[in-house]
Amino acid sequence: MDSPFGILPLLIPVLIMDIALAAAAVVHILRHPYYRFGNKIMWLVIAVVLLLFGPIIYFVFGKGENE
Repeated sequence: MDSPFGILPLLIPVLIMDIALAAAAVVHILRHPYYRFGNKIMWLVIAVVLLLFGPIIYFVFGKGENE
């Protein structure tokens, strides 16, 4: 049986991309006051708590169009 460290080279790029996407979402949320749904606090919680899918959900559904 392989050790858990065998898949680590595959997970590192995914983790780096996930953190970068979350950071971009948080910066965007903090800089822009307009959202399609919800408010700033709600989107920050979604982007940070749901780390893998939260930023994607924000950029698809929450990002305001008047920016």
